Amino acid sequence: MALNLKTTIHHSPLASSSRQFINGFSPKPTSMSFSRSSSLKGFGTQIAIERKERLSFVQTEAVRHLTGFLTKNEGLRFALVVARFNELVTKLLLEGALETFKKYSVKEENIDVVWVPGSFEIGVVAQQLGKSGKYTAVLCIGAVVRGDTTHYDAVANSAASGVLSAGVNSGVPCIFGVLTCDNMDQALNRAGGKSGNKGAEAALTAIEMASLFEHHLK
Repeated sequence: MALNLKTTIHHSPLASSSRQFINGFSPKPTSMSFSRSSSLKGFGTQIAIERKERLSFVQTEAVRHLTGFLTKNEGLRFALVVARFNELVTKLLLEGALETFKKYSVKEENIDVVWVPGSFEIGVVAQQLGKSGKYTAVLCIGAVVRGDTTHYDAVANSAASGVLSAGVNSGVPCIFGVLTCDNMDQALNRAGGKSGNKGAEAALTAIEMASLFEHHLK
């Protein structure tokens, strides 16, 4: 009985096909499988054609890239909110900002400087200036230097969130030009020292954002 069973398995078409597949050979496709393969190939070709047509349609659409300019400054008006606390640093930042505005042909009569006691007070004043409708952008300048207490963290965080809220609530770009440093040396290095002048850099941001809003986002 065992011999007959073994012989039956040996002559089974399924077993033969399985051995061929295992040894690296596959059975020849029948006419039915060939027909199905051709059908799938044609279906795939149709999908490729339709996809190409869709891509062609998408590519014909013009994509606009909107950006602000540093040279188209006609009619732009700026307000600068400057903290008096750590005035040794903030005056240098202000000088850097004013020099940058002059370099890029922003007229002096289109710039107003508003002084506030410290960086904590910048946000509320910036928001009022933005809402006034007189300015295309507001540049906020201050310097917060870490001391022996946690007062630094409160002022630095409040200054950052205040400037952000001023821009969001007024719809006018409010630029963050407030230094947050561990010591006075770091602050001075960023106010015209070896690390450049962050007031000048913030002024460039103000010009670009003002231009973007004036020419594209009105």
